[in-house]
Amino acid sequence: MDLTKPSQENVEYMIEGIKTKLKMASAAAMQASAFSVNNYEDILDVYEVTMGSDRLSISQVEALVSELGRLRQK
Repeated sequence: MDLTKPSQENVEYMIEGIKTKLKMASAAAMQASAFSVNNYEDILDVYEVTMGSDRLSISQVEALVSELGRLRQK
């Protein structure tokens, strides 16, 4: 997957990867389609932080989930 090019497909790929890595209990509430390519760079940042860590603390997970909530389209 070439994540250097903003696309809705890449957004959805990253959101699904984040949900899997974080083992989100509310994963169903985080529909990948609720995220816009307009926030691509921010989503990519969250994705890279999430995937770059072997273990995430509870506070890190909470911060990442909070950021995803902020990026989600209303």
